[in-house]
Amino acid sequence: MTERRTERPLVIESIETPDGDRCVDIFRRADNTYGFEVYRRDLEDPSGWFPIGRHRFTNYESEDEARAAARQKIGWLP
Repeated sequence: MTERRTERPLVIESIETPDGDRCVDIFRRADNTYGFEVYRRDLEDPSGWFPIGRHRFTNYESEDEARAAARQKIGWLP
């Protein structure tokens, strides 16, 4: 049996809300495309962060494009 291994994206920056319950990761994939995703966590739940958008499936040609799209779509992002 051949195991298929997918490389995880390299997170360039993780931007968290002041209260610590949401964050946006800007990342680069192994194929040199970029993306972002929004996550949330419940501080009382030790399970960690959960993706709450489907933004991670969109590819951008540059980090700047990914950041601009994130700013446009995520209202709290500075």
